[in-house]
Amino acid sequence: MDNMENILSILLDKTNLVARNDFQNIAVVGPVKLPVKQSEFEATFNWYSWLPVDIAHSKEEVISSLNEMNLAFGQQSSVLVYGDFENADNALIRMHSICHTGDIFGSQRCDCGYQLHESMKMIVENGCGAIFYLADHEGRGIGLFSKTFAYLLQEEGFDTVEANHALGFEDDTRSYEDAIKVLRSLRTKPVTLITNNPKKLAALQEHGLLTNGHVPLWGGETETNRHYLQTKVEKSGHIQQKITG
Repeated sequence: MDNMENILSILLDKTNLVARNDFQNIAVVGPVKLPVKQSEFEATFNWYSWLPVDIAHSKEEVISSLNEMNLAFGQQSSVLVYGDFENADNALIRMHSICHTGDIFGSQRCDCGYQLHESMKMIVENGCGAIFYLADHEGRGIGLFSKTFAYLLQEEGFDTVEANHALGFEDDTRSYEDAIKVLRSLRTKPVTLITNNPKKLAALQEHGLLTNGHVPLWGGETETNRHYLQTKVEKSGHIQQKITG
């Protein structure tokens, strides 16, 4: 069995088509093991996601067309503003990509939820700032349904970059242009970006973001996200994380 056949076999085994009406089925994908920690609460759940699809589409066709569905563009973005954002000299901002599993469920497969909540604390302590919550960024732009398939591949040993590539996506397809336009409407002075990724800062600056540089956000490492964080360093240009053990 070649690599692509192996990938398809993994995904087909976890995909089910459920009748919805005369025109559509519901493609259900999962389970994905999701280790969750919220304060003192810890448990591992089985996670599924689903999507209405044309009744004529087979499971193979659903999987092969993932990168043509634009699944990440079904939600709206927002921004949380704190303090005198328009006039204050020193404002922190976080361009936070939505992470349904990390931000909402408290998944420990990544550090997104930690970064979101720590960014809020940093901004309040600073006295001024904003968090741009970017809803079309799920899974670095591939969408929640596609991210479920990527997680299944990660459970088979793929890293985050390899899994996205295996599904026909680029490593990172996120756009920040709209967020920068909104930022400009709220503030004309420079801002300081909360990020561990110098490449992200440079990309934002290329699109017109006025910055005083960036500040890193350490922490949120667990046994279940350590490989994910190391991949960020090795393949996505992040500042070296303080990987322990």
